Amino acid sequence: MALSPSNASEVSEANTKTPPPLSFKGRLELQAFMFNDPGAESGASGVRRSPRLSTPVGTGPTRPSPVPVPAPALNPPSRARSSVSPLKRKALTSEDDPSSSSSNTTPSSPRAAKRTKPKTNSGYAPPSTYAHLNHLPDAIAPNLLVLFVGLNPGIQTARTGHAYAHPTNLFWRLLHSSGITPRLCSPTEDAQMPSLYSLGLTNIVSRPSRNGAELSKSEMDDGVSILEAKARRYRPEVMCIVGKSIWESLWRVRHGRGIKSHEFKYGWQEETENIGVVGKEGQRVEERVEGVEYGDGGWKGARVFVASSTSGLAATLKLQEKERIWRELGEWVEKRREVRNAADED
Repeated sequence: MALSPSNASEVSEANTKTPPPLSFKGRLELQAFMFNDPGAESGASGVRRSPRLSTPVGTGPTRPSPVPVPAPALNPPSRARSSVSPLKRKALTSEDDPSSSSSNTTPSSPRAAKRTKPKTNSGYAPPSTYAHLNHLPDAIAPNLLVLFVGLNPGIQTARTGHAYAHPTNLFWRLLHSSGITPRLCSPTEDAQMPSLYSLGLTNIVSRPSRNGAELSKSEMDDGVSILEAKARRYRPEVMCIVGKSIWESLWRVRHGRGIKSHEFKYGWQEETENIGVVGKEGQRVEERVEGVEYGDGGWKGARVFVASSTSGLAATLKLQEKERIWRELGEWVEKRREVRNAADED
């Protein structure tokens, strides 16, 4: 539609009219919040500066010294880091991470690895395990003062061929400290003990093993009859049982049941427990050896003395307790040896 001359002139005036300048004036009166530089009127610079920096040194207020803040610990306690156990942390991680497999058995901590570690079997070992090792021969002779009965040869004993040869075994040390031998003997002298001091050495089980746990009860029980036969044949005055487990086997076979705790004691046993008793019918011919006066009657058997084990693995008793037990036998040996020596001089 066409504009009239009057309307056209109004439009042209509106387009050419200059807009008013911008200002803070308005309904909120924003000019009250404007920054007014007091130095602008005096010709000073309009740059704002901190009053602290413009204060001369030594004229302003003293700044307090900063309070020292303790440094954080280099190795904070594990409880402070996390109160969640490794196993629980693994469970939470597996729940949050769906990609983790529930069949993964890799342990997440040393404790878990220790639980899954297979245990070493320290039980029975068949004779084939140590078939490459030689058996230890007895050191025995007729009419001994004491015949010592051990459990069986250890690995070191079987390798060297000498009784109680392991460095931690206390046998030879206890023989000397108790007075059974006048000096400290060496395992290499085991075969000479019958001729030197009238002492013999044997075992209830002949085959070697690493420890007593590798022997079966049946093996030990089978050795009881062999000990009885040796006692009847060689007639020692005393048979010293070196270790509680050996006496338990003897008791089990002879009484048909295990020994009770109140029935066991170290030291001298009752005369009814003598080993190798021979009846009135006398000694059988096939069991006789040269050098023993058997006679026509019976024999009351060898007295039994139960001593502590001398193995380094046996830590139930302290050394002082073992020495006390062995000293009781040593006192008897010293007195009996004097009697024998006096008889030989006559």
